Amino acid sequence: MRSEKILNRPDYSFNRSVFKSMGYSDDDLSRPIVGIVNSWNTLVPGHFNLKEISEYVKRGIYRGGCTAAEFGVIAACDGTAQGHKGMHYILPSRELIANDIETMVEAHQLDAIVLLGSCDKIVPAMLMAAARLDIPAILVPGGPMLGGAEFGGRKSDLTSVSEGLGMLKAGTINEQEYALLEESCCPSCGSCAFLGTANTMCCLSEAMGMTLPGGALAPAPHPDRLRIAQDTGIAVCQMIKEGITARDIITEKSMENAIRVCLGISGSTNAVLHLTAIAYEAELEVDVLDMFDKLSRKTPQVAKVNPAAKWDMEDFWMAGGIPKVLEEMQPLLNGDALTCSGSSLAENIINYQYKFPHNTEIISSLDKPFGFTGGVSVLRGNLAPDSGISKPGAIDASLHNFTGTAKVFNSEEEAEEAILGNKIKAGDIVVIRYEGPKGGPGMREMYKAMKYLYGLGLGEKTALVTDGRFSGTNNGCFVGHVSPEAAEGGPIAIVKNGDKISIDVIEGSLHLHVSDEEIQQRLADWQRPKPKFTRGYLGIYSKMASSAAEGAIIRP
Repeated sequence: MRSEKILNRPDYSFNRSVFKSMGYSDDDLSRPIVGIVNSWNTLVPGHFNLKEISEYVKRGIYRGGCTAAEFGVIAACDGTAQGHKGMHYILPSRELIANDIETMVEAHQLDAIVLLGSCDKIVPAMLMAAARLDIPAILVPGGPMLGGAEFGGRKSDLTSVSEGLGMLKAGTINEQEYALLEESCCPSCGSCAFLGTANTMCCLSEAMGMTLPGGALAPAPHPDRLRIAQDTGIAVCQMIKEGITARDIITEKSMENAIRVCLGISGSTNAVLHLTAIAYEAELEVDVLDMFDKLSRKTPQVAKVNPAAKWDMEDFWMAGGIPKVLEEMQPLLNGDALTCSGSSLAENIINYQYKFPHNTEIISSLDKPFGFTGGVSVLRGNLAPDSGISKPGAIDASLHNFTGTAKVFNSEEEAEEAILGNKIKAGDIVVIRYEGPKGGPGMREMYKAMKYLYGLGLGEKTALVTDGRFSGTNNGCFVGHVSPEAAEGGPIAIVKNGDKISIDVIEGSLHLHVSDEEIQQRLADWQRPKPKFTRGYLGIYSKMASSAAEGAIIRP
């Protein structure tokens, strides 16, 4: 064991004394030490229940014959950070969390880790750290929250408030109705009740084999969540005994499985960024963007949930969740991929017990899919030479091919002011730039801009193109992650008001209707803007972040 090297007598009695000062016994120190990486706090609803979940993980660890040692890491809420300075910090926080986990594990030579997290950047950061450290590791999500009171023909959730603001501005609901929506849309803690980035990454962790079967979607208030936590504690001890480490699970085969499932459920576009970063940390020789591009053309969409349908995460879980998706997609998956249960993916599928009747309106089959191509697509063209990312699974078929007139904004705030000021009309393509990894910095989500367009009745009459990101719950015609970004002199930097742009999310093209000669002249005249932040962490990140096409990671 790693911990044996720093706890043997007499050379390391100093270290043993440190542990004993906190109540650890000789028996505790004779067992493998499993770190519980807990992102619990009372700021983020997806992490509010992780203190209780940690106690059940500890039960499992002790049952498995190991010793638990807990430490905390930061976790910021995308929801609270939306639409202001705070969103600059959300994606960069991913690198901080991965670095913190690495630091704590290596400083204390832990033998294994159980990762407790639920939300957007925390889950991928934890998987990045596991891949980097290559020790036994399992992720336990806190589970999604329950859906709220009905609004707009479905159970409400946090996004309903943003959509409702557009309706309030348009006069289709009143202030009393809006206040009631605020009170009733989030009836429990947990990750948001839609298939945003948080739940997408939890689903992909399960598909990748880094979360126990059924662990992605059991709701936060359900007792299954606690049982999964305890089972995880036992399972990680078994991984230690069998010598199974993170890189035995995070392989090219499991990465392909995760991408297939992301396409099959029409997961968040942010998954492309995060899987790219995880593959980098695992030192996999795979091009995640290329894999998304190729697989999207031959991976049917077999699940349809919010934002692509009215069904929320609790409904998805009751329909069979990721185990059922894996079962339906099994002919397309690498069934021999090893998982944290100690069994293969195929064995997990055979052994899983469903608790509720199957709902084919939520999870269909390869024979009768909701779409014959994947729910996430990679776009390229003269406006995105490296790449852009869209989500056809959440876009009405009438918008799969869209040509419109550019309305250009150099920040999220400028665009939102114009949208709420009724300056965007049907047929416009809103272009928001200087919001990429370096230019933002931090690649903010253009979540509110899309929701405002929806609330104003323009969701199916306009489009949005940006070098920033989107929330996994956005729908309508959009393209994000445009690379190279504007701050790096990408073509999106030279788009002008009135330019024509064509988007095809099925064929994967993003084209600016300007001649090559004109594009080159505009680029020659372009001047790099001054960085928005020159001090603190954002100053560092804006200098060192790679492009969205490379996962927006910080390279040494």
